[in-house]
Amino acid sequence: MEPINARSMLDDAATAATIATVSADRSPIERRRRLSQAALAVTKQKVRRAYSQVVMAGIVRLADFVLLSLVGIALYVGYVVPLSGFHWEYIAAIFGMTATAVICFQAGDIYQVQVFRGQLGQTTRMISSWAFVFLLFIGASFFAKLGGEISRLWLSAFFFAGLGILTAERLFLRSMVRSWARQGRLDRRTIIVGSDQNGEQLVAALKAQDDSDIDVLGVFDDRNDNRALETCAGSPKLGKVDDIVEFARRTRIDLVLFALPISAETRILEMLKKLWVLPVDIRLSAHTNKLRFRPRSYSYLGKVPTLNVFEAPITDWDLVMKWLFDHLVGAVILLMALPVMALVALAIKLDSPGPVLFRQKRFGFNNERIDVLKFRSLYHHQADPLASKVVTRNDPRVTRIGRFIRKTSLDELPQLFNVVFKGNLSLVGPRPHAVQGKLQSRLFDEAVDGYFARHRVKPGITGWAQVNGWRGEIDNEEKIQKRVEFDLYYIENWTVMFDVYILLRTPLALMTKSENAY
Repeated sequence: MEPINARSMLDDAATAATIATVSADRSPIERRRRLSQAALAVTKQKVRRAYSQVVMAGIVRLADFVLLSLVGIALYVGYVVPLSGFHWEYIAAIFGMTATAVICFQAGDIYQVQVFRGQLGQTTRMISSWAFVFLLFIGASFFAKLGGEISRLWLSAFFFAGLGILTAERLFLRSMVRSWARQGRLDRRTIIVGSDQNGEQLVAALKAQDDSDIDVLGVFDDRNDNRALETCAGSPKLGKVDDIVEFARRTRIDLVLFALPISAETRILEMLKKLWVLPVDIRLSAHTNKLRFRPRSYSYLGKVPTLNVFEAPITDWDLVMKWLFDHLVGAVILLMALPVMALVALAIKLDSPGPVLFRQKRFGFNNERIDVLKFRSLYHHQADPLASKVVTRNDPRVTRIGRFIRKTSLDELPQLFNVVFKGNLSLVGPRPHAVQGKLQSRLFDEAVDGYFARHRVKPGITGWAQVNGWRGEIDNEEKIQKRVEFDLYYIENWTVMFDVYILLRTPLALMTKSENAY
């Protein structure tokens, strides 16, 4: 037997202790919950960005109005004007007829994606609505005694040319919609909570509908007894309810649908506490409930009645408005800020060696990890791209110029490039926190319930919490709780004018409420 070397044992113990200390200090960049193989198979599928059906219908309405107006004006200028001169009454009549046509098309329910996919149904409705508009115009002209002043040839040409342009537009739209449908851009990717008999009936009812945009990915259930089925009408069980949050962050989810009866309110409330942080619609299926409300109380998925619980914030036209606001206003602010940014860059370069800019990992929309650009305010050899150590008052890592630009938030100006070019930031929104941001030894999501709900929208350069003084170092629980409260208020009450108000208040807030920024 070999003699025991006490010194060797002490060295090994010291080495092990050192490794353990380093491992404890080095927090993982991402904490991910393990998913089942069935769930992982779904997350690995290539998924394209969805198109809003509400926005699509609005664009088609606008296209109908513009095309019909152009056809009417072109025929008038080409035929009537050379014969009898220009009269504004014709232009007013053209705009009136095209506006009436769009209203009639709306009344005929032809501005629906399911209708766009077909051909015969929408063509029949379109022809009858277009003919009704002309009959209405002819009747109004007759009673106003204007029949002799209107060119019959122009009116006939407008009818047939307008019908031709509408038909051509619908054929083009039909091909585009079918292409988008094949790509999954029009599908509502749906998961079902509850894999019992109720869940199976719900999945079967959704799949039985023709031209449905509901794509059932699978079911989730916490129960392990014989009530939980492994497949519901062909859709596999993907995991437990606790897995849904992680699953929704790895693939696109548009709708969470509970198959549980209303009587299971305790279970539903427990699950909602976990799922409300997701930027998705959450509904309760009412297909098996014996208690029935008025039809207007429900929102329908085809013929399946559902009750809305949570709705995804800032969607459809609101999302378009916010995108335009970010890119147009952001581009103007970026152009105005370029001289200041050049001076800051020069000062940083002269103050200390190293690059002018640095990238830092932050939380983006739906917990996506994004790279945020900032002016370097720390010494290069002490850079902290994960922000694992909070900058404190008189922090020796901060350069002389760094203290000034952090106090005035000039270090945030490069994030305008994120807004205008990358699109992963907004001008206004919840501030993107570092992925390793901590309150003492706890990560932010461990310190505040519902913390990840602030990631239901895109983060912003400035926000409602910041203009109310909640910025800078987070060294106690109140500071992170207040930030989350103000961020959630912003998400629930967002409007474009609210963004404008916050943006206008930002310069004043930087000058008067910067005591925590260093």
